[in-house]
Amino acid sequence: MIIDGAHVVVTDLTISFEPSPTIVPTAGALNQHRWHRIEKDLYLHSGEKRAWLYVATKKEEELIPNDLIVTQVRIDERSSIDDPNSEWEGRPAGVWVQRRKYTENDLAVIDLDILFGIDAVDPRPRWTCLRHPLQLGMGARTDIPVARLSVRHGRAKSRPDDPHIPTILRVRVDGKFKIVQISDTHMVTGVGVCRDAIDAHGNFLPPTVADPLTVDFIGEVLDIENPDLVILTGDQVHHDILDCQSAIFKIIAPLIIRSIPFAAVFGNHDAEGTYALTRASQMSLLKSLPLSLCRAGPAEVEGVGNYHLRVLSHTSQTPLITLFFLDSHGQIQSTVQDPDYEAIKQSQIDWFKSTSQTLRKAHVHNPDGENSYHVSLVFMHIPFPEYGDSRLNIFGGQRREPTEGPSFNSHFYDALVEEGVVAVGCGHDHVNDFCGLLPGTGSGESGEGHRGSSRFGPWLCYGGGSGFGGYGSYGENRYYRRVRVWEFDTDTGGVLTWKRVEYASGRVDELVLVENGVITPPSNMSDREARGIVTHVEL
Repeated sequence: MIIDGAHVVVTDLTISFEPSPTIVPTAGALNQHRWHRIEKDLYLHSGEKRAWLYVATKKEEELIPNDLIVTQVRIDERSSIDDPNSEWEGRPAGVWVQRRKYTENDLAVIDLDILFGIDAVDPRPRWTCLRHPLQLGMGARTDIPVARLSVRHGRAKSRPDDPHIPTILRVRVDGKFKIVQISDTHMVTGVGVCRDAIDAHGNFLPPTVADPLTVDFIGEVLDIENPDLVILTGDQVHHDILDCQSAIFKIIAPLIIRSIPFAAVFGNHDAEGTYALTRASQMSLLKSLPLSLCRAGPAEVEGVGNYHLRVLSHTSQTPLITLFFLDSHGQIQSTVQDPDYEAIKQSQIDWFKSTSQTLRKAHVHNPDGENSYHVSLVFMHIPFPEYGDSRLNIFGGQRREPTEGPSFNSHFYDALVEEGVVAVGCGHDHVNDFCGLLPGTGSGESGEGHRGSSRFGPWLCYGGGSGFGGYGSYGENRYYRRVRVWEFDTDTGGVLTWKRVEYASGRVDELVLVENGVITPPSNMSDREARGIVTHVEL
């Protein structure tokens, strides 16, 4: 913990109930010990009671040998510790603390936090989420996710800061680079409920837990694919949840455990609800986590999370892949359609075009990149209107529900065509999982520094819903959860995509998107379709 620029250690803690029988010392009392409240109601705003964790701290440079510091914390229902000589001291809610006289070599408790749910995890370095929940006297109530202490340990003196080494993305030695796109996980506070799961034979399953299934499914995909990067394309958390931090940690933990870098954009639900963290706060939280490549983006560009990443050659600083991320905002009131959504803003389009053109010029003038392929992709949550265009030729999946996006067309698609983007990956419509091409309007370059040309704009691809907490049905039909995989071969200028789907043993709907750096229509797409004469859309 850092307060006023100084590292601190925890000297005591307590749980205070309202109305409180516990007297919490005021600031500045007890020989410079500072008390502060963790701003999380331990009863999660249930209305019956309120309780808070208070933590006493002291600056490490002010510690003296006789000061007592907290070295261990545990939760135990017993009213006393069995060992009569134990140094453990009882606190409310089943909390026990071990305090010892300070020495410089002590491994002290340096921070505390509250997470919620029996499935809560803490992926942060040196943090441990205690197994047993706080004893808050909720009896048989199961509708309130349990509160759990998370404890951070470190050296009181000369404690190194957490290493923050920017992750540089590079293609593998064989020239390949793989992305797993995870969309619409819809994590909640607690395990959640899945109401539309099906078994391997398509039979309906009764309601069951949601988030543990999502974590297991994502983990299985990551173990199979071993990606170089994970991209979260929005609705990481469900709407109206009570603690965003606990929900976010659950989807990020599988990535950190496997040492996989990640980037993210926000969906329309991520910041919805009375107790939801703002987009800015969520971005700060994501940025603070290990292996995060998330960025807030320029302040003058509307939205939070407009940024780009570059994937470099294995042996040089030559960029071979550029990934753009855009905030697609959220739902708006509208007389045109219901629901309706905010369109991509002009400031975002201007930023994208300016950044793309600057990067392309740098690539063209890079001696190392003269003979190399380069492709650009865009990731966002809500599809723009062209995803619903009746002329869209669909491959590698199906449209199972109408495209739900903004009624206003800000023509971001035109900017993508102009800048030679080869593909867009979005989420939002959970049971759509296709890639589509709009008919081209003429010959022109399809990418930055590409050799060749194409009549087509970018591939428009859906990731498909990954989370069991979000809907997995449309009409009377239920569908399996899925993720999209993108694989780049930078030696040949190729981009390949496929899906991983529940119960399927192999790749699903493998599709070649780009060859020799050029957008490539499937071999079964006729010339008439390419010219837009055939306009059938598979439903």
